[in-house]
Amino acid sequence: MSSIESVLETADSNTDAALERLFALLRMPSISTDPAYHSDCVATADWLVAELSSLGFDASRRDTPGKPMVVAHGGPQDGPHVLFYGHYDVQPADPLNLWKSDPFDPQIEERDGAKVIRARGAADDKGQLMTFVEACRAWIETSGALPLRVTILFEGEEESHSPSLVPFLKENAEELTADIALICDTGMWDTQTPSICTMLRGMVAEEIIIRAADRDLHSGGYGGPAANPIRVLSHILASLHDDQGRVTLDGFYDGVHEVPGELAQQWESLGFDAEEFLGKVGLSVPAGEQGISALHQIWARPTCEFNGILGGYTGDGFKTVLPAEARAKISCRLVWDQDPLAIREALRARVHHLLPADCEVEFIPHGADRASVMAVDNPAFEAARQALADEWPKEAVYTGGGGSIPIAGHFKQVLGLDSMLIGFGQDDDAIHSPNEKYDLNSFTGGTRSWVRVMAALAK
Repeated sequence: MSSIESVLETADSNTDAALERLFALLRMPSISTDPAYHSDCVATADWLVAELSSLGFDASRRDTPGKPMVVAHGGPQDGPHVLFYGHYDVQPADPLNLWKSDPFDPQIEERDGAKVIRARGAADDKGQLMTFVEACRAWIETSGALPLRVTILFEGEEESHSPSLVPFLKENAEELTADIALICDTGMWDTQTPSICTMLRGMVAEEIIIRAADRDLHSGGYGGPAANPIRVLSHILASLHDDQGRVTLDGFYDGVHEVPGELAQQWESLGFDAEEFLGKVGLSVPAGEQGISALHQIWARPTCEFNGILGGYTGDGFKTVLPAEARAKISCRLVWDQDPLAIREALRARVHHLLPADCEVEFIPHGADRASVMAVDNPAFEAARQALADEWPKEAVYTGGGGSIPIAGHFKQVLGLDSMLIGFGQDDDAIHSPNEKYDLNSFTGGTRSWVRVMAALAK
């Protein structure tokens, strides 16, 4: 097997050609949410199959009721086995008038003294997935083979809620099962510090509709004796938190654990500044649970948030009515071992408990997913962390994620796999927004990083 240094040299020498390949991929408007672009998604899947096949992978397009999957197998048939996941679909580029250039005509630009790749999908997720493909290319061109067994899964519906993914995983579980999954759809802690995300919050979302009278009522004629759904709903919502910012639902904190000491120390060493973090959005004082740091609140504590509320007359001017109904959308971000279905039932029980006479309630569920917590005691995690540390100026760190990446949970629940979430995006990449970009250093450094990680996991 070739030395890592030789493979890294090959990766570096391939940079110009690698960018041409990435640009070819970025020119394909593989927008999964719009049926008008279905043929573009199929063409993108075919392009990836051809690219992987040219490297010697056994690659194929797998059609689904939605957009195709791309599955490829390569490397030795014995020894360590990784499953690499990325998605080739992208968000719509609208509003087009806010883009500095055509979103599907990728450009290299200078930005704050650094070069960036500007295009829709540059960071989310085409640039990210191509870092792994280019690392595979460097290994194959240098030594004629991959250092370990690799299965690749590229999805085409991640940006449209992945309706075909779980059925596909279940139907192909035996083929896709590996020792560990690698997901490249996250970012670095900062431009010099790589990270492995080891915790993702789950979520349960619920819409609550309170109804009372059979029509809107005049507040002068009925105000007082008639039940007011807005007031009822407001009372219920106000009951969900105490004065310390804790959620008051029965059993809400069942399954919530403390962050282990060593991991907590690593988080503290990151130098996260809550005031600076909030200052970027015009705030200054951390809210939430008192006595819990803002970083721990985001990564390792659950929340109950109100995402929308509607009732009565909300147009211009004033209309003195008691509305017939009021509604709210509530989402709870979950951590550790919290049970989303138990929390949904606790929320519904609270609403029923506080619902007065003459009122009725309707619940509309909007998803329920557990948190994903990776087993970092698996030696593969530390091997990968050390490999990343060898490539970047600063030591690689384990981080958490405040949001949800459902694929990590699906891999755990369907395939029984822990996932290493290693990505090279930056906070200012503007994914899902106009003028999305991917730092050229993220692309080249990401490719080199995967060369090192693959070598480390092969041992």
